[in-house]
Amino acid sequence: MKDKIGVLIFSFLSLAFASQAQETVLLSKAEALSRVQEENTSIKISEEEYNSAKADFRQTNAVFLPNITASHTGISTTNPLMAFGSKLNQEILTASDFDPALLNDPSKTQNFATKIEVQQPLINADGIYQRKAAKTKMEAMSLQIQRTSDYLALEVDKAYMQLQLAYKAVDVLDKALEAANANKTLAENSFKQGYLQRADVLNVEVRVSEVQAQLQNAKSNVQNASNYLSFLMNDETYVVYKPSEDLVVETLDFQNSGISENRSDIKAMELASEAYKDMSKADKMTFLPRLNAFGSYELYDDKIFRADASGYVVGAQLSWDIFQGSKRFGKAQKSKAEYEKSKLEYNQYVSQSKLELNKAKRMLQDAENKLNLTKLALDQSEESLRIRTNRFKEGLEKTSDLLMAETQFSQKQLEYYQTIFEYNYAQAYLEFLTKE
Repeated sequence: MKDKIGVLIFSFLSLAFASQAQETVLLSKAEALSRVQEENTSIKISEEEYNSAKADFRQTNAVFLPNITASHTGISTTNPLMAFGSKLNQEILTASDFDPALLNDPSKTQNFATKIEVQQPLINADGIYQRKAAKTKMEAMSLQIQRTSDYLALEVDKAYMQLQLAYKAVDVLDKALEAANANKTLAENSFKQGYLQRADVLNVEVRVSEVQAQLQNAKSNVQNASNYLSFLMNDETYVVYKPSEDLVVETLDFQNSGISENRSDIKAMELASEAYKDMSKADKMTFLPRLNAFGSYELYDDKIFRADASGYVVGAQLSWDIFQGSKRFGKAQKSKAEYEKSKLEYNQYVSQSKLELNKAKRMLQDAENKLNLTKLALDQSEESLRIRTNRFKEGLEKTSDLLMAETQFSQKQLEYYQTIFEYNYAQAYLEFLTKE
């Protein structure tokens, strides 16, 4: 009895998972884009990189703000110097404490000190340039978030069109399979009446099997496109999506025809180069002296958390590291080389972007020409199939010729929709490259 119950539960869960796996959800491009902008992991990673750069910038506030520390220290000592100094700080020295015997061999002395210390930077030229570099890096990371968002918008566009194309292929092959089955029925009837040979019927059956295999592959492409959209949207349910919009020829209105230096990724690289420039200046400024102010307020007693005596120290320090074994020279040379490298990388990136733009323009022109040709070829193959189908029904056309016309029509339909995808994507990619 338990075994039967277990089998029933397993069967029920299997049906539940199967129904969930086959769930189809209607999805618009705008909804997909919105969900990607909100949930995509790459965007979240970019945001955390920006937060990290922002935190680095906040650390540079130490160039202007004071460093304040507080401490409470307790000691017990018989060290002559420490014992005398502790009594002096506690303001409890008496004439008897100057007895040489007590000075040389003091009794155990306790000292509890509370100290509040402030260090205030005044002039730190290297820190100022480091702060400037950190701020520039933060701005560059902000622009990288924008470019990541733009790139993912392009990926959503592409993935959504792939989903549309996959459904178009399923529709075409569904109709092709329906036509192939109809021809199979017609061929079998003609064979029974002696009008066709068995080889003709087998050819039709082979055609049916081919279309069935293509249809199964098209359905797999639907699932693949759906899964990629789920990945972009950071949705681990992996349902099968169905586009609410049809795959049609789109015409985008381009605002720019060239690469703009204000494009977010190019601007980010320019800012990164500026950051390297500031870091190079900061390393040069380490050769200059630093001026810092300091102060402390101290409380002393021989009892814990009491303060019968107090004192303060206020001062300023001008420090200058004259030579550090050529360490600073090497560091300055390295930062200068990194700055020069960043300038070369920026110029190379701009040049590569212009090269990619020219390639994208040619790709769009080729796709437009191909779109016109495939549309003409589709119309011709459709008319040819119509004529051959009518002649086949009247016994005036060979089975092989009909199958060839049917295959060609399906291929031309798939080619036409594939070309629409290529044309629309070429426009979207060109818009991505020319976006500011």
